[in-house]
Amino acid sequence: MSQTYISRDETRTPQIIYGLYLAGIFTANLTLFIGVIIAYVYRKDAAPWLQTHYRYQIRTFWIGMLYSSIVFVLSIIYIGVLLWPLLAIWLAVRCILGWLAIRKQQPPARPDSWLW
Repeated sequence: MSQTYISRDETRTPQIIYGLYLAGIFTANLTLFIGVIIAYVYRKDAAPWLQTHYRYQIRTFWIGMLYSSIVFVLSIIYIGVLLWPLLAIWLAVRCILGWLAIRKQQPPARPDSWLW
């Protein structure tokens, strides 16, 4: 099954979303909210392999919110303080892997994963 060429304009939006997610590590999550809204808006009109990226990005947001809630609760007993950096690394790895896959015009390697 051969994949048709996708223009840079079509891949620009998901790349911007990955960038917004990465910026969310430093901007108190504001850009994460902007990114997930954009992903929801653009996912229906995208090529199937790009829809996979949008789904991956939406899942990244919601899984990240779940993990953040758990880490927040654990921060009350000081264990979570140690987990915040791991959560940031988790988000960064997911975004970088997704961005690299887009650059290769491929879907994310494991879009349904909770880890990477």
